[in-house]
Amino acid sequence: MTLHLAAAAAGDATANVSDGRLIIAALIGIVAIVALIVWLKLHPFLSLMLGAGLLAVVAGIPYSDAFTSFTDGLGTTVGGVGVLIALGAIIGKLLIDSGGADQIVDTILARTPVQRLPWAMALAAFVIGIPLFFEVGVVLLIPVVMLVARRSKVSMILVGIPALAGLSALHGLVPPHPGPLIAIDALGADLGLTLGLGLLIALPTVAIAGPLLARPLARWVHLDPPETILGSGDRDRADDERRPSFGLALSVVLLPVVLMLARTVAETFTFEDTSLGTVLVFIGTPLVALLVTALISLVALGTSLGRTRDEVSALVGSSFLPIAGILLIVGAGGGFKQTLVDSGVGDVIASGLADWPISPLLAAWLVAVLIRVATGSATVATITAAGIVAPLAEGLSPSHVALMVLAIGAGSVFLSHVNDAGFWLIKEYFKMTVGQTFKTWSLMECVLSVTGLVLVLLASLVV
Repeated sequence: MTLHLAAAAAGDATANVSDGRLIIAALIGIVAIVALIVWLKLHPFLSLMLGAGLLAVVAGIPYSDAFTSFTDGLGTTVGGVGVLIALGAIIGKLLIDSGGADQIVDTILARTPVQRLPWAMALAAFVIGIPLFFEVGVVLLIPVVMLVARRSKVSMILVGIPALAGLSALHGLVPPHPGPLIAIDALGADLGLTLGLGLLIALPTVAIAGPLLARPLARWVHLDPPETILGSGDRDRADDERRPSFGLALSVVLLPVVLMLARTVAETFTFEDTSLGTVLVFIGTPLVALLVTALISLVALGTSLGRTRDEVSALVGSSFLPIAGILLIVGAGGGFKQTLVDSGVGDVIASGLADWPISPLLAAWLVAVLIRVATGSATVATITAAGIVAPLAEGLSPSHVALMVLAIGAGSVFLSHVNDAGFWLIKEYFKMTVGQTFKTWSLMECVLSVTGLVLVLLASLVV
């Protein structure tokens, strides 16, 4: 209560501040974040925190209240989105450690002829990428890509680009990944509707930026099949252990998606007040859907495979370590967004964007693109863009608010280059030069982003 009163007081303090000063405050705050991340190599958590404080002071908020909105937004974001990320991390950890992810990939590849391998890799990445963070998916799939390229004697690009496209599209467009969850929270979008539209748009986006694009890229940049398989030892050990069946592993992956979509169906066809509808709405709530899936995973991917309860508990604990940094960045982004809102900067910028002779969806994409290219972080781009364009979502239909989330997500993956850790991750794994990485990975990200935007704009004409 005290935090909300302080935030209201901060808003009153900026009530008489000119629009010009508020815009300057926003520019200074964003430029400070970019400079701290790109030039000083400061961690995004600290950069977002300092940028929020600087924005608040320049906007006219008293020094004593400079971080009030930041801490309020951080707490709200971690309390909402952060819990979902933690539950997703548990599911992903159990899926990987049990061999379930390997089982899904191996089953798909075993039934695929060589000429269909790019499509199979895209499908495998799309399926297992639903509950996994992008970096985790990359580490998991790269050994598979190498193994497939070596056995089939095809270019790493031909099978690698489709896999990366699948992971990247899910990372930007489909909850429960952090980016879409952040934008859904900031814009007040319906999660089930966003999930459904995100999956519909992600499928053709992956097809275009993945298997279809991979063939000309493989001719443009030639990479011989690898002589050694990175991480093959780990996969061999996993093969010797008891794995879940393909159907069981796939069911765990798709369960939260099905539960959240069921809620959307109940609300769309207005039977949410019936006995069945009430149940579907409850279990389709994101927190409940992921909690149910996590609990089922403890048994299906843990104790039922011979692990003790202590071992399963240890796996759950270890799943939180890799996401600590993500949670802090997401929370800090929520704090920066709240500072934009409470200072009045968000309303001023949104009013300016509303005057642009372009679609609000295109405006949201452009803001995300600019911040992504400047900072190299898809998460920072999503957080900042969502905070800036949130007022534009007011008055839009629920479907168009969901599409604005997807437009931001598409913009957040545009042009991965040298200021993006993912650029160097892909370069080193594929053993490419900087130029080759630009011609393959960076170009694929641009095609994926633009394709996603085009499909979002097309969808806006019919929903």
